[in-house]
Amino acid sequence: MDKTSGSEQSSDKLHILDYWRIIRVRIVTIILVFLLTAITTTLVTVFLPKTYMSLSRIAVEKDSSDIAPIMGVQATQSSFDPYFISTEFEKIQSQVVLSNVVVSLNLQEAWKDDNGGKPLDRVRARKRLEKIIDVSQYRNTSIIELRAYDGDEILAKLIAQALAEEYKKYRSSLQSRRVQAGINKLKERMEKTNNEISVMQAKVDALRVKLGISDAAGEDSYSIVEPEIVRRYESELITAKSVYTQQATLLQGLQGQNSEELRNSILTAYPDAQLDALVREYQTGQTTLANKSIDLGDGHPTIKSLKAALQSFESQIKNRIQGILAGLELRVKSSLAQVKELQKAVDDAKTKEAKIQEEGREYFDAKRKLSNTTRMRDTILFRIMQEEVDLDLPKTSSVEIIDNADNPIRPVRPNLPLNISLGVIIGLILGVGLAFFIEYLDTSVKTIDDVERALNTAVLGVIPQNVGSLVDEGEESPHAEAYRVLRTNILFAGRQSEDQTTFTVVSGGAGEGKTTTMFNLAVIFAQLGDRILVIDSDLRRPSMHRYFKVSNSIGLTNLLLGQNTVEEVVQITDIPNLHFIPSGKLPSSSMGVLSSSKMKDFVADMKSRYDYVFFDAPPIMGVSDASVLASAVDLCVLVVQYRKYPQLMTQRAKEMVTKVGGNLVGVVLNNINISQDSYYYYYSGYYYDNYYKSRENEEEPLDVSGPDAIEIKDKSIPTEATDSNASVEPKY
Repeated sequence: MDKTSGSEQSSDKLHILDYWRIIRVRIVTIILVFLLTAITTTLVTVFLPKTYMSLSRIAVEKDSSDIAPIMGVQATQSSFDPYFISTEFEKIQSQVVLSNVVVSLNLQEAWKDDNGGKPLDRVRARKRLEKIIDVSQYRNTSIIELRAYDGDEILAKLIAQALAEEYKKYRSSLQSRRVQAGINKLKERMEKTNNEISVMQAKVDALRVKLGISDAAGEDSYSIVEPEIVRRYESELITAKSVYTQQATLLQGLQGQNSEELRNSILTAYPDAQLDALVREYQTGQTTLANKSIDLGDGHPTIKSLKAALQSFESQIKNRIQGILAGLELRVKSSLAQVKELQKAVDDAKTKEAKIQEEGREYFDAKRKLSNTTRMRDTILFRIMQEEVDLDLPKTSSVEIIDNADNPIRPVRPNLPLNISLGVIIGLILGVGLAFFIEYLDTSVKTIDDVERALNTAVLGVIPQNVGSLVDEGEESPHAEAYRVLRTNILFAGRQSEDQTTFTVVSGGAGEGKTTTMFNLAVIFAQLGDRILVIDSDLRRPSMHRYFKVSNSIGLTNLLLGQNTVEEVVQITDIPNLHFIPSGKLPSSSMGVLSSSKMKDFVADMKSRYDYVFFDAPPIMGVSDASVLASAVDLCVLVVQYRKYPQLMTQRAKEMVTKVGGNLVGVVLNNINISQDSYYYYYSGYYYDNYYKSRENEEEPLDVSGPDAIEIKDKSIPTEATDSNASVEPKY
């Protein structure tokens, strides 16, 4: 589980790096598409005809009811209609309004130049007008914005203003027609109501005569008895009952008290000035008696006189209270009699009215209907008069022009900043999209994963771009490290047998860098003390002699044809431990010389003389020589150039090596732009940025053939001396 998760996580990171790698690799394509799109957009924007916009704004409200409510009832406020503004949008752009604008501005003549000098017909002018206007709502209000677009700034202003005015006229005329239609309906109804009133009046008069009713109560009443009399009797009856109830309650409460309680409460319940004076004098006398009794005895004349006076006051108070109670009782009886009399008067009046109503019910019903119909007729007549006056008065339109159209200050189209910005954005998107599309169509080898997935073979080395001869670049060349890594990987990949000392480097097609790879690899082997022989086996297009800067007059072909000996064809180079056999001139009659038995003997002989023998081969997809060499040598390395040939061609090259029995130990990925493609930076970047910079600061150069190097090789590779001149360098 952990390994799987880690693999998936690594794969995801690789995809993210691939995106950036594709952008960097295809940066030229992206920039070209970006510039082309941006420049084209700018030029088109600059040369497009200018369009001006003018704006007018109107406030739109719903029309009030054409016929106001009758019978004095006020109209309720209409609820919010979310579709009202949308409906008005369609009315503004209707044929009626737009046709009026066309006629008012004579747009048929104004646009004739666009029709070959002939005036447009009204339908075509209206259709064109529909395309150059725009109607929109201003935020969440009932304000509508009317925009007109045209190449003529004056005409744009006139169209925007005329559109608002014609719509206002349309709404006003529509409202006037509705009001007139309402008046006509009211007049029809009033005429019908007058006829009904005539019939009802005749019926009421006939019933009055027939029943002998003297209707003195007026047209609005069922009763011939004065309603005020009944109401007065009822009001007086209510008052009399209230007085009686109050007096009776008071009398009953006072009669239930003893003399002492009665004397204390009667003044509160029934105020009486005489009784109040007697009570005060009695209380004053009691106070005086109490004060005198302190100094004088009961037999003192003053005390006796005061007691006699108090008894007199007490008797007077008692008599006065009895008189008040007697008077209150008489009043209660009088109130009761008055209540009975008023109740009888009310009952008599109601009985009389009920009798008359029973006898004249038909008459009063007819009179009520006549009264209601008459009121309706009067209301309709009043409404007709009001509507006719309102129709003649100046109208308050439900459409108000709040902003008149102004002359445009600058054209609104084309919008140079916006168009250029969109061109830049779209150009960038198209460039990146085209880069990824080209990358999708490109089936060449791009990554190590592509090689390992397509060939199921390990990548032994990654060679940077623009690598030349290491001899020309010098031993301290930063590119040399890539070949040292390649050498190490080849040696470890070929450890299956000790005598695997012959190599060939092949490629699927021409120009993939196999010759350069072989030469530099041979130089690295030689620099590390190995006796190396390089043989140019590309007999048809030899090029290895140019790297060694020697003649190609005699070489391998001369040896295999028996024209020269080995000692005559082997050339000693300026590079220590490195010998070279050119291809020589190939006669047209000896095309299959590499597959001869002499070639096999030659290979075996060279293995005994040198530590490692390198054979430069032609492209394996072109001629059969490469296949012959692949089967004759011990190890075969396939060079694949980055982003050059399709993966199918590389797969075919590998299959051809394996079919002839060649031992393909791995693949070299060549011509990688390390600085541009960050995917490969980790294979060589650390060495370039750190190792060689530190080497520049060292006082003495590193001896690559010193004890450390020998010790490393001794630890990994068994040694065997080839001859007296051979170095103590291991070989398989």
